[in-house]
Amino acid sequence: MLSKKYSKLLFIFFMGFGMSLLMTLIITYINTGYDELYYKRFLKAWSVSLPVAMIATTIVAPIVEKFVDKITK
Repeated sequence: MLSKKYSKLLFIFFMGFGMSLLMTLIITYINTGYDELYYKRFLKAWSVSLPVAMIATTIVAPIVEKFVDKITK
């Protein structure tokens, strides 16, 4: 098991990974369709979206966490 001190980092990693994976798979399919080059286009797009998602999650997650804490009991 990993230490609890890594929980925020793990959250950022898994959230960024999962969201970028699903969104890139779907958006690549919608924009270009499915053919023999689909996976190549997907991997190229994901190589950009994954780092963006990690940075965005790092910035947005603490803000959302504070907001949710304020609106919940």
